[in-house]
Amino acid sequence: MKENIFDVLMYLFENYMEDEIGRLPDSEAIKTELEEAGFGQLEVDKAFHWLESLSLQGGIKPAVATAFRIFCPQEQDKLDLECRNLLMFLEQTGILNPTNREIVIDRAMALDDDEISLEKLKWIVLMILLSQPDEELAFSRMEDIVYDLAPTYLH
Repeated sequence: MKENIFDVLMYLFENYMEDEIGRLPDSEAIKTELEEAGFGQLEVDKAFHWLESLSLQGGIKPAVATAFRIFCPQEQDKLDLECRNLLMFLEQTGILNPTNREIVIDRAMALDDDEISLEKLKWIVLMILLSQPDEELAFSRMEDIVYDLAPTYLH
């Protein structure tokens, strides 16, 4: 039995990517499908709650252009230096804006994992960008990074 919320999210992303990930059609049928695929009901419910929380992120206000992000100790524990550097890189290259960066951090912190790997963070960013309106270009650029089609370093 699969016991990871992130695995449920990845299953949904891979199988329902054409639909906007935050608005899945016929949630009950999908929940049944997930349970038949071996995911536990608790993890399925938590994954759907994680996705539903994306629509509640409207209260995050963008920071001023000269502001910088300081990570609290809990965020530093969950997002190691490599993850925090990726977030900074994505923001500096225009893939993430300050609002989407905060949504990514919030959703990463909402996962049950003690620590988020770099690969997992890339997928979280991709899911967030898919759920946001008018982020097709950023999603495409992030997709290249996730699938290793573009370098992730600065020149």
